[in-house]
Amino acid sequence: MKSKQTGITLIGFVIVLMVVGFFGFMAMKLVPSYMEYMGVSKALAQEAGGGLEGKSLNEVRNDLLRKLDFQYVSTDTVGPKDITVSRENNTTSLKVSYDKRVPFMYNIDFLLHFEKSVALQGNVGE
Repeated sequence: MKSKQTGITLIGFVIVLMVVGFFGFMAMKLVPSYMEYMGVSKALAQEAGGGLEGKSLNEVRNDLLRKLDFQYVSTDTVGPKDITVSRENNTTSLKVSYDKRVPFMYNIDFLLHFEKSVALQGNVGE
């Protein structure tokens, strides 16, 4: 009586291992950028919750850059040009919008676009 073996063959296992390795490598390249974005979100929330009464727009921008530094977000990633403060209908909002290029392999890169906006509490001066 012959017993029938079941399971994955060695070639099938190598193929599955290659697919899992590819996606693992992709995650290893992309996760730090998303963790950095979480730091940007946290710094924006801290800035929105802080007292802004009487601060100028430049002071708000510099304050946010300092908080981004505490979150380990480099000025190469988010610079002063990426931070905008806008007013609409008596509401002031602080917006950070930036692109990040992550090299993947050979001539393949990922281009990630991050954008976050929060409403500021208080009266911000010019």
